[in-house]
Amino acid sequence: MRASAIFLCRGIPMSNAKKLSISALCLALCMVLPFFTGQIPEIGNMLSPMHIPVFLCGFLAGPFYGAAVGFIAPFLRYMLFHMPPLMPTGTAMAFEMLTYGLVTGILYPFFRGKTAAMYVALIAAMLAGRAVWGVVSLVLYGVQGNSFTFAMFLAGAFLNAVPAIILHILIVPPLVKALQKAGV
Repeated sequence: MRASAIFLCRGIPMSNAKKLSISALCLALCMVLPFFTGQIPEIGNMLSPMHIPVFLCGFLAGPFYGAAVGFIAPFLRYMLFHMPPLMPTGTAMAFEMLTYGLVTGILYPFFRGKTAAMYVALIAAMLAGRAVWGVVSLVLYGVQGNSFTFAMFLAGAFLNAVPAIILHILIVPPLVKALQKAGV
């Protein structure tokens, strides 16, 4: 088994192969998780299930892989399932989730080993991602000839996202800790 794993990953350091495997798993979770939460009336879509694997990927695999998974996931999900709508939702979401993976991957190593660090990195990523989502939405709505108001930004980034924010804060850091203890 070990020899075949080395053969399959020849030329790629095992750390990169492990990061690539984690990224592939997180991307697959981005495709599947929305099916589970979509069945919950009224708040299923407000839970932002695709964001969870992107945060995990940023924490576990680093900024490059987290950003790549975050950016690819909405486009791949649109190609496979025609959701989320590509313009402007899916495109703005791609940049938002790219930021999530990038920021968690950049900030977390500075505080590695401290539980509070995960929360700091997670909350900073949420704030940065929502700011990027707002800027990209402003540009995309403007290109389409529509307006994107500050009230729309507040509603989309914070007010309607309260269930997702709470869920992510409650779930992501314990998942990261458990996965790290398991050797991931």
